[in-house]
Amino acid sequence: MNEGLLPFGPGAWVVIGLYVASLLVLGWIGYRARAEDSLRDFYLAGRGFGFLVLVLTLYATQYSGNTLLGFTGKTYRIGYAWVMSLHFMTAIIVFYLLFAPQLYRLARARGFITPTDYLNHRFRSPGLNVIASLVMVVALSNYLLAQLMALGRAMEGLSGADPFKAYLFGVIFLALIMGIYESMGGLRAVAWTDAIQGGILFTGFFVLLWLVFDHFGSLGESTARLLDADGLLQGADAAKAKALPPPAARCREWFSYILIVGIGGALYPQAIQRIYAARSGRSLRLSLGVMAFLPLTTTLVALIVGVTAAAHVPGLEGAASDRVLMVVCRQIQAGSLFGYWLVVILFAGVLAAIMSTADSALLSISSMLTKDIYAQFIKPSAGQAELTRLGKRTSWALLAVLVLLAILLRETTLMRLLDRKFDLLVQLAPGFILGIHWRGLRAGPTLAGLVVGLIIAVGLVVCGYSRLYDIHPGLWGVAANLIVAAGGSVLLGKRLENA
Repeated sequence: MNEGLLPFGPGAWVVIGLYVASLLVLGWIGYRARAEDSLRDFYLAGRGFGFLVLVLTLYATQYSGNTLLGFTGKTYRIGYAWVMSLHFMTAIIVFYLLFAPQLYRLARARGFITPTDYLNHRFRSPGLNVIASLVMVVALSNYLLAQLMALGRAMEGLSGADPFKAYLFGVIFLALIMGIYESMGGLRAVAWTDAIQGGILFTGFFVLLWLVFDHFGSLGESTARLLDADGLLQGADAAKAKALPPPAARCREWFSYILIVGIGGALYPQAIQRIYAARSGRSLRLSLGVMAFLPLTTTLVALIVGVTAAAHVPGLEGAASDRVLMVVCRQIQAGSLFGYWLVVILFAGVLAAIMSTADSALLSISSMLTKDIYAQFIKPSAGQAELTRLGKRTSWALLAVLVLLAILLRETTLMRLLDRKFDLLVQLAPGFILGIHWRGLRAGPTLAGLVVGLIIAVGLVVCGYSRLYDIHPGLWGVAANLIVAAGGSVLLGKRLENA
């Protein structure tokens, strides 16, 4: 895949190195700016995020390695049908608006730190708290794993070194940098780096779009090339299908993706903690309003690049297709010195997207393991400084395990990891979204529904059903979950009224 393509030279790596070094500087500044050694300061940055920082950190967290590498790879494999990504990324904002404003008011009044602090306030059920925490930890660990793999893919695609060695370097070295600045400054450092990374990412998407059109021609020309695929060396029928309307099965999958990503994405633990960290309700509402339009600047660009690559760079299959963005970039580099340096800027945006999402996931996982598991069940007497130190150590231990898994699972596609994460997260929807609006939802049925939903979702996957009638297993699970939680709450309420 690397043959005949131009690797980065020393000057480009100096630029990338300076960018990475700036993240460490921000981590140090965040450490110096801390007000106290407490969970509230480390994990919520003192609840001081204004509009600009909040929208940039939400943007940098939501658009990740999956968007740049996974979405481009998915479009490369299936073509225009992946336009569904525009809809499900917008759906995330719709579901945010169903519960985020109310959740923010409660968090401000009650001092919530982790997502399950809300569940504890609402239901007073230790069992529900533990299972919800474990679901979030497992789902986010999956997500963090995908980001580490994306770091390796990015380095593998643009380095002139042996692909496997480049992948190892990308995963290990950049994970080390991320762990250092996150441990130093907590969410404050993460948000400040997100603000810079969000700006670089936003610029990088527009640079990418201009480079692709300049080098390969318009989207219309690429579409015509796919439709006239007989001239391609192989896979003519498959290439044509990428430019045609999707079949009925793909449309059902479209509907499934919109729901599962819309609901699951709104329940990201790191996003919920950013809701807690907002300076005011107005800042939160303005940030979500801006976020509703950002899929047009991100997922749409990934879609265009994927279609263009399908027309001009045939032959990539499986996990190799997740590297197609890097192949396209290196072809652009070979065209001119100007293109070379623009790709350097773009690559900084790729790193920004991946690292900003990964550091947020790592921070959320450590907060839940520390506060919701250790402090709740192992050592309730632990002080704030002790818990903060434990949270940092937990981050490093988890990072070591996931780096090893990223190396072992190198050939797994990013989208496969994405699907499994949302199958789990959507099971929390009744407790968070329904529970915040309906006081009649009760703890016992909500816990039972969560367990039933998880059993169905995981069971279908274990039995080999990555889709059942083209619908994600998580949606079958959450449907049963909702029936048990809502139906059980109604029945229990009537029983108590008649008692």
